[in-house]
Amino acid sequence: MGLKSFVEGGIASIVAGCSTHPLDLIKVRMQLQGEQPAQQVLTLRPALAFHPSHAISVHNNLDVHPTALPQVAKSGPISVGIKIMQAEGVAALFSGVSATVLRQTLYSTTRMGLYEVFKQKWSDPSSGKFPLSRKIAAGLLAGGIGAAVGNPADVAMVRMQADGRLPVSQRRNYKGVLDAITKMSREEGIASLWRGSSLTVNRAMIVTASQLASYDQIKEAILDHGVMNDGLGTHVTASFAAGFVAAVASNPVDVIKTRVMNMKVQPGMAPPYSGAVDCALKTIRSEGPMALYKGFIPTISRQGPFTVVLFVTLEQVRKILKDF
Repeated sequence: MGLKSFVEGGIASIVAGCSTHPLDLIKVRMQLQGEQPAQQVLTLRPALAFHPSHAISVHNNLDVHPTALPQVAKSGPISVGIKIMQAEGVAALFSGVSATVLRQTLYSTTRMGLYEVFKQKWSDPSSGKFPLSRKIAAGLLAGGIGAAVGNPADVAMVRMQADGRLPVSQRRNYKGVLDAITKMSREEGIASLWRGSSLTVNRAMIVTASQLASYDQIKEAILDHGVMNDGLGTHVTASFAAGFVAAVASNPVDVIKTRVMNMKVQPGMAPPYSGAVDCALKTIRSEGPMALYKGFIPTISRQGPFTVVLFVTLEQVRKILKDF
């Protein structure tokens, strides 16, 4: 059962990740909207609606009042998606999909497999019940371990998804996830592959605990109360509800994670953010507390379908592999 749970979770995660990748890319672009340059002197990017030849100096001491900084026109998910296709082509919606495959292979395979292992070991031997508190604990632990394993692919995915918003001269132009990881290791050091790892781990713990525990709990409630039989309707209902819970719980951490991973550190200059707390404070100070819920619509738009595809595929894969 141990190894099979990893295989089942991995297959379901890769299918779900690839099918919802464009929504994830739109979410990343929206989370970066309004991000103010935090380096000592930086030319504002076209993504902030300014021509690249117009340089504006912004200093690390942040004495400049947020209202004095250029205000950015916010765009919704549909508008962002259309702009991406117009500026970069339809294929741009799948920028970084190779990193998504690697990320799901490392991160989700690990977390899904470990959760099932913990579920088997921590269920009550007499009744077979798996209490909610243990589900949450299993999700937290499995998510944290999975995130630590998959962080390099996560960093590569964020960078590849965000690359198109930069001027051509500033783009990283990674050819694929392996090229991204190789260049990051060579140019920024091995440690750069785990940039934002504390955020990745925290987010993954929140997502896994809320997503997997919610799915199991809601599915059990539906079956115990005889609302529906154990079939597609139950799986879709429970998984969509679990996706909503996961999106609400994880979005603030996801915004900060995206910005920390995407930041560009110039040689001899202080990084835009010294860490997660610094990023959160600067984001709230310049854009307001609701900035932590930027990209929420595409997050739930992606998290809902992702979770539905994940668990529906998982249930089908389990049926196929039940005799192995």
